Amino acid sequence: MARVLQIRRGSAAQNDNFTGLVGEITFDTDAKTIRVHDGETLGGFPLARADESSSSGGSFDITSVPAETWQEIFANFAPTSLTAMESNLIPVVNTTVLDYIFDCDIPAKFVQTFLICQTPEAGYSINDEVAAFGIDDRNNPTPNTFIDNNGLHVRLMIDEKTFWVSHKNTGAKTNITNENWRLKFRIYY
Repeated sequence: MARVLQIRRGSAAQNDNFTGLVGEITFDTDAKTIRVHDGETLGGFPLARADESSSSGGSFDITSVPAETWQEIFANFAPTSLTAMESNLIPVVNTTVLDYIFDCDIPAKFVQTFLICQTPEAGYSINDEVAAFGIDDRNNPTPNTFIDNNGLHVRLMIDEKTFWVSHKNTGAKTNITNENWRLKFRIYY
């Protein structure tokens, strides 16, 4: 025998006077539609039926949305602007840890790490900024960040491993000559 799922149901008046739990649905027996509840709104939110929806068939006109609505949406959900700061060029060395300190006490929202070509290698020219690189078996290593009395530290764990880049023309993993490259951090806050 098939199982039957039955949900709460009632007239429009009964639904109008009911505050359902978060995510609860009820059936309006007068309007023949479902209402979705958020745990707070009396009556919930009736869902439009396909046969009664003005937007079915593509008749919704986005230009009918008032400018104030768009302004409110953008004010609430637009990302805040970011400020970027770059490190000096840092020699690439096979050490345990590479630590650069920015003179600021603001936490970074995110950090980008680049290798900057100093002498042509792996298809790159002088001053090419390369983000597709790695250390040993790690692709695009992400540095750690923390703040102390000296400022914002950006710390890249190297563990004395070999740096490599994706070859500009072939994409193949290509070990680099450390002297031909410099490292640069870019922080956004």
